Amino acid sequence: MSEAALEEVSVLSSIYCGEGELTVRQQDAQDGLMVQINSSVGGERRLDVSLLFHLHPPYPLCPPAISVSSSSLSRTQCQVIRQKLLGQAAALPPEPMVHRLVERLQECVELQRWSLQLQLTGRLLLGRCILVILLGARPSIKEFCRLLKTVKVDVDSSGRKCKERMMKVLIESPSSPSAGHGLQGFVVKSYESLPELSAAFQELNMTEIYQQILPSLSG
Repeated sequence: MSEAALEEVSVLSSIYCGEGELTVRQQDAQDGLMVQINSSVGGERRLDVSLLFHLHPPYPLCPPAISVSSSSLSRTQCQVIRQKLLGQAAALPPEPMVHRLVERLQECVELQRWSLQLQLTGRLLLGRCILVILLGARPSIKEFCRLLKTVKVDVDSSGRKCKERMMKVLIESPSSPSAGHGLQGFVVKSYESLPELSAAFQELNMTEIYQQILPSLSG
């Protein structure tokens, strides 16, 4: 295993020094290091997430393998977060990156925390375009949008934290219990094509809304 990986784990141990925060699960010259970091995000309603990083011997010349688990999030949400972290790791320069990826995790689940605090239900749809569907009181939705624009929840091409200043509202529509929207909780889903995105809206009984925003997505 590389000297850089050992030094990084030493630094991480001083950062994540709380009881049970960091555990070295494996340390082997042939298979490398496995480091587990348990992170909590939020205030009173905390979201607990566990990250397992496998630092192979060539690391940091190659990105780590990552596993995500949580009692606060669904398996699908954990898988989506894992894919986002793997994508971020692949885009970073070949240097120690575990701490940066843990920070990225906190940004991924920040949307979840806001939805809990503001009593909103919704979907975060990740694909060619990132879409957020929100259902709740109008002042709460406005506050959510304000947070997106003013709090650093994204990362730019250089790996630096940035704000979602390019975010724009595509449509606002009143809702009522009779509309039958299938929004419960705040769920993260990924899509790879417009048909998959269309199916996500159809699942929520929002086909008409999808048709209205489609020109903005195709442009």
